Amino acid sequence: MAQKFSEDGAEFAESPDSSRPLAPNRQESLHPTLNPSLTKIPVTPGISLGAYHSDGGGDSPSYFPHNINQRRETTAQSPSDAASGAKSNQEILRRMSLTGGRMRQDSINEIDPRASNESLNLSGGIISATFCIPHSLQYRKGADWGLSSRRGTSALFDSFTYLSSDKTPWNHTLVGWTGEITPADDLTPPDTPPTTTIDPRIRPLNKNSAPIPLDGFAKPVEPSQSEGLFISKEDRATLERQLAHDKNCRTVPVWLSDDSEPGQHGGLVLKDQARWRRFAEHELYTLFHYKQHEPTNGRAERHSWADYYRMNQKFANRILELYKPGDIVMIHDYHLLLLPSMLRQRIPHMYIAFFLHVPFPSSEFLRCLPRRKDVLEGVLGANLIGFQSFSYSRHFVSCCTRILGFPSDVAGVDAYGAKVVVGVFPIGIDAATVEKLAFDAENIDKQVLKLKKMYEGKKIIVGRDRLDTVRGVAQKLMAFERFLELYPEWRDKVVLIQVTSPTSIEEEKEDSSNKIANKVSELVAKINGLYGSLSFSPVQHYPQYLSQTEYLALLRAADIGLITSVRDGMNTTSLEYVVCQRDGHGPLILSEFSGTAGSLKDAIHINPWDLSGVATQLNYALTMSEDKKHAMHQSLYHHVTNRNVQAWSNGFIKRLLVVLNSHNATVATPLLDKALLLTQYRAAKKRLFMFDYDGTLTPIVKDPKSAIPSERVIRTLKALAADHQNAVWIISGRDQDFLQEHLGHIDELGFSAEHGSFMRHPGTKDWINLAEQFDMSWQSEVLDCFKKYTEKTPGSFIERKRCALTWHYRPADPELGAHMARECQKELERTVGKKWDVEVMQGKANLEVRPTFINKGEIAKRLVDDYGVEEGEPPEFTLCLGDDFTDEDMFRALNGSKLKTEHVFTVTVGASNKMTLAHWHLLEPKDVISSVALLNGGNTDVADLGPLAVVEGKIPDQMPGQKIPDELPGGKL
Repeated sequence: MAQKFSEDGAEFAESPDSSRPLAPNRQESLHPTLNPSLTKIPVTPGISLGAYHSDGGGDSPSYFPHNINQRRETTAQSPSDAASGAKSNQEILRRMSLTGGRMRQDSINEIDPRASNESLNLSGGIISATFCIPHSLQYRKGADWGLSSRRGTSALFDSFTYLSSDKTPWNHTLVGWTGEITPADDLTPPDTPPTTTIDPRIRPLNKNSAPIPLDGFAKPVEPSQSEGLFISKEDRATLERQLAHDKNCRTVPVWLSDDSEPGQHGGLVLKDQARWRRFAEHELYTLFHYKQHEPTNGRAERHSWADYYRMNQKFANRILELYKPGDIVMIHDYHLLLLPSMLRQRIPHMYIAFFLHVPFPSSEFLRCLPRRKDVLEGVLGANLIGFQSFSYSRHFVSCCTRILGFPSDVAGVDAYGAKVVVGVFPIGIDAATVEKLAFDAENIDKQVLKLKKMYEGKKIIVGRDRLDTVRGVAQKLMAFERFLELYPEWRDKVVLIQVTSPTSIEEEKEDSSNKIANKVSELVAKINGLYGSLSFSPVQHYPQYLSQTEYLALLRAADIGLITSVRDGMNTTSLEYVVCQRDGHGPLILSEFSGTAGSLKDAIHINPWDLSGVATQLNYALTMSEDKKHAMHQSLYHHVTNRNVQAWSNGFIKRLLVVLNSHNATVATPLLDKALLLTQYRAAKKRLFMFDYDGTLTPIVKDPKSAIPSERVIRTLKALAADHQNAVWIISGRDQDFLQEHLGHIDELGFSAEHGSFMRHPGTKDWINLAEQFDMSWQSEVLDCFKKYTEKTPGSFIERKRCALTWHYRPADPELGAHMARECQKELERTVGKKWDVEVMQGKANLEVRPTFINKGEIAKRLVDDYGVEEGEPPEFTLCLGDDFTDEDMFRALNGSKLKTEHVFTVTVGASNKMTLAHWHLLEPKDVISSVALLNGGNTDVADLGPLAVVEGKIPDQMPGQKIPDELPGGKL
């Protein structure tokens, strides 16, 4: 029977109902007022004592493991509440344990967060998303799956167990990938031979029935990689049932594979399972740890990106199957950076938190990532983003400003009308459980004594790391060599026990030349050759996994813990070492590049690249007085045991609730869902496109005459307009001459110039003047006003159009230009604006005056009316893109039209914190071209394979749509 442990490490008594912790075993002693003669008297009329005793089953079924309302009713709010009605000390302690032993006045938030956050309408459910579930899986066809604990990220898995326990008010569900599934070894002999086993002395009646001799050492033949592993629908259901009843955490698996093909009857074929982690671990993990690849042709990266994108989309689909309004979604680590935005696209009001467990690099490194914008915009879909240390959060907000152009400060990032808050939440460990495991088992005590006897008379330095480049094992060995060189008095008196476990990172596994392992082996041999003897080696290197017993015994036996990682997130070995040194008080030497360094301020911090400095600190730790060691360890121990994984989980959720309460009314405009866009595009027979020009198809430039469309833009528009089912319009504030000169050669395009004053239909050369009946006498007064402010503002100039006048001040001093624009606008509104039916509009570094009835919204209405709105008539797909406030008229017109909401995509373009009527956003003109190329070819080099792979269920062999040949010499852009 499983045992329950409290946060302070006390072992609770076993009970048939293991869902609730009980008080520690002790002799029962009743308070006089709790005598059964007094307490076993029902005091409520009509209710017997039996009504107060729950059988734990409940009549009403619940989707989640426990009911939040029951918890609030049965949880003690204060010590007096705990004692009220209790029949024994056990019962009092049991009630108090439900609040973690803290009887605070603000405990209502922990008991039922819904009561203290009524405006959020919380459901009480939390859905956690992590890349892999806590189990490694073995597939047994037609039988229960083999489940074993997955190595690594133990602190994170402990947090899931805690959130799923009765110590929290939350109904918790974990969503994660199955990980690489391996088939079980079917050749394992049974314990009892079957009765049909033939005695080898008896000759069989039929020689064909004779046993076939097998090589007992030969491995079973594995299916080829091309065949893959087939998992039937029934076996998938079996695993899902097993995980749903997991004793630690209700788990829902995400199945990653190409979409099922006909004839598979709902089954899956798993091929190249490692590909789902390839982009994250080849591109993101390495860059986040300040490592760069040699440049390649990019083909492999595009395919791995498509798998990464599709994997995040499958996570989003799985979460949405479970999600209920009011649920909190908590997303973990770099494998799922796109997931916050994907969920925000589907449910704009969802409560989302994201936590990054690895370092986040500076903008100089992140700029090297081709998908840098996608990664940043993906994670900005969260309400709260958590990091291990302040430097990581500072790098993140800096990247959002320098790469995306979003305003930011130390508190967060302003992204499309909403504040995305960032915070620092150093993760902890389940310290009470670690301490109990380390000190309450006799076999560990024996192991500790055995280790101390083995190295009697010597100081033991312990290191335990994964064998990859960021853990600094080579630096540790070189520093130890330097230590023995500088301090010869310690030779033969100190031993370094270094345990290296295999790396879990895909790229490090594929190190064909095994450079890291070879370097470590060479250093170990060198040190032992220089400073060892036949009877003693100063470095004991064990490249293997340790059992839990061996590991904890090693940490207890150590005199010094040495961690020299060159770039790390939260190193939990350092935290476990502090707990295991409860009695020994051994100093901890910790790399300043570890995410733990900011939390463990009383550890001895070192720079692993400074070998002499590390050697000096080793000598300092070895010669430290007992009082000093005790004081240092006492501070570290207090931190680790109080800032444990339970406190981390509670703190992160509390911070999210504060953020949600302060920003509950704001909703960010989500990133354009390209997969949804492509799906609707393919389903439609007639499609309408409306593009603004400046800031949408081309970047904003100082000189408006320099905003010339690139060959990439022209080629993409040609491919789009060449499809007879597409009606493509450019709706711009530019005049006719400019549009005619640069885009007029594309006969299939339609044009609207000067914000709707003129129109040219596709296939014609004639312009229609929609403002010819309007009196333009107002222009002379506006021109005089503009001339006056042009003289006051050096660098500004006037642009004359047929139906509008524009004053540009982008080349002028920014502050002076903005000030003069405000003054000019006030003057025009007082004079011309009252005499004529015109409007004065503030644009991007310009001021424009035009007739009131002329705007882009009227053109949008006209185009929709031309195509019809009846059922079955076009447009069945409408895409409208623009970047400034004049384009809001189009968004307003389309939002108010009779078109189906799912058929209309209004997209604002540009990096700002503006409020908009558009339903989606894109960052810059380059993203507009990428999205259009995805729909109908044009430029396949810039189209995103990720959304296409989501729609088609696999990575396509080629891009769809009409291909337009390159128009530059050499065939390359």
